[in-house]
Amino acid sequence: MATSLICRETQSRVSSTLNRDAKQFGKKYMFDSNEETCWNSDQGENQWVALEFPHNVKMSELKVQFQGGFSGGKCRLEGCLRGGEFTEIGHFYPEDNNSLQISFVLLFPIQEVPAVNRLKIVFENSSDFFGRIIVYSLDVLGERAS
Repeated sequence: MATSLICRETQSRVSSTLNRDAKQFGKKYMFDSNEETCWNSDQGENQWVALEFPHNVKMSELKVQFQGGFSGGKCRLEGCLRGGEFTEIGHFYPEDNNSLQISFVLLFPIQEVPAVNRLKIVFENSSDFFGRIIVYSLDVLGERAS
């Protein structure tokens, strides 16, 4: 059964934060379960969120909630093992709305989802004219890899 892979030891990084104001728009707000807070990127294409898990994982679902008007258009999922180079796992195309959206990795056109301990979600473009992304919640589900 798939469970959340994000834990206290999971490290996160983002491409940018709006006006470098991490106190108001920082990455931690994607994981705080508060509907009033969010990560807000600065402008520009190819914004991203990177996660490093404390152990190898096999993901099966990605849950993300955007603010409508500031969602990713074409999104790329990349992964690798510690010390390796990121390789593409697949693409997904979220809707431009405020709903919690679930992308099933198993539906991507690949046979086997590789075990990774680093995951990168690249928002190749945005529904916002300036390329900003706003994420209210983000979760990765799956299982610990052996």
